[in-house]
Amino acid sequence: MQGTVDGFSYGLVTPVVAYLMACLGGALGLRCTTRSMLVSQSWRPGWLALGAAAIGSGIWTMHFVAMMGFTVAQTPIHYDKAITFASLAVAIVMVGVGVFIVGYRGATGVALFTGGTLTGLGIASMHYLGMAGMRLNGVLEYNTLTVAASVVIAVVAATAALWAAGQIRGFLWSVGASLVMGLAVTGMHYTGMAALSVHLHGVGGSPAGETPAALLAPMMIGPLVFLCLAGVVVMFDPLMVMGKPDWTPAERKPGVPAHPGAAHTGRHPSAGPRRGAAQRFRASQNR
Repeated sequence: MQGTVDGFSYGLVTPVVAYLMACLGGALGLRCTTRSMLVSQSWRPGWLALGAAAIGSGIWTMHFVAMMGFTVAQTPIHYDKAITFASLAVAIVMVGVGVFIVGYRGATGVALFTGGTLTGLGIASMHYLGMAGMRLNGVLEYNTLTVAASVVIAVVAATAALWAAGQIRGFLWSVGASLVMGLAVTGMHYTGMAALSVHLHGVGGSPAGETPAALLAPMMIGPLVFLCLAGVVVMFDPLMVMGKPDWTPAERKPGVPAHPGAAHTGRHPSAGPRRGAAQRFRASQNR
């Protein structure tokens, strides 16, 4: 017996809120990735870790906001707590690996392809692991081709978002990258849901696990609070608003600190042009 699946039981409310959550996590995470390219290597891991956690939290929150609108008419839906938590960890770790690759090697060539692929696979892994945590009186079945399409969407859009974040062209450029990242997450989610059908076992009792209201609502408080705190860090960092260092991406080799002089002398990066002017003045006096 096939179940009657509805992914929009609250209309457009859950898709719109889910997309906004994905964009928020993407905006903070990609902006932190951009910020990591403006600093010396000693600060870079911290910014990249914050970015990975923001993107992972945004992905996870988006998924379960969208799942609040998912119902199967003939059976209640519960969730396994351990698997639901594990899906959050998988998202942060896999996205983190991709973000670190791009943050250290640059958003070009093999590094971008590898980082984008891992980030996209992290999005897909979070989705399908989260779906595996569902408990209902039936079995989930997927269309293989549609599942493959959802993974491709996630990988392509995540790669495009990381490329845009690596261009370091100011705040508006990062906003555009976050919209692409939001598209990657929501597009992958709803394509994956389109691949789903539910084969029911028949009328039975309540499935094991926690109800969405009892489990998902409290669990989402933590990631949402974290995203708000990350937003405060990003908003009050001056270089995040400017988005442009004293060098251009083409001038920096992968693995070299953004401001080598600042890393060794303690001088602020903006002192570089003034020091150069003083050197030119002394040179003119010696002629």
